[in-house]
Amino acid sequence: MSETTETARFSLPLLAMAQAQKEVTHNEALTLLDALVHAAIEDGPLATPPAMPEAGQCWLVGTGASGGWAGQAGKIAIWSEGGWRFVAPRAGMRVLRLNDGSLLLFASGTWSAPVTVPTPAGGATVDVEARAAISALILALTAHGLLNSG
Repeated sequence: MSETTETARFSLPLLAMAQAQKEVTHNEALTLLDALVHAAIEDGPLATPPAMPEAGQCWLVGTGASGGWAGQAGKIAIWSEGGWRFVAPRAGMRVLRLNDGSLLLFASGTWSAPVTVPTPAGGATVDVEARAAISALILALTAHGLLNSG
């Protein structure tokens, strides 16, 4: 029987039987959980790491990443006291981008902001315009995860 060393979704390290220094593995898992539960990012996607990150800050890594982020495009970069940690996002994951307050959703291999509901305009019949606005609102609420689709 093979022993699993990390979790299936976010590759959090698991403790092993008879493992020495279990606190190292446990603390690494807590560091990743601290960043991923109710995830918030400073900015991104960016190709260049920030010059002076603070422990606990996170960014989305963009294409063509350089420096400490080289080869990590598409991942969430987490700065910790031990340096950079990278986590691949999962479909359906949401993050709050702190620099502008936008909510980003990871789907089909990319991060995107949910669509915004346009202000109803035009139309000769109020009923048609109202129905279109309600349909757009339902789609936006579904994209934000506040309503179930279907």
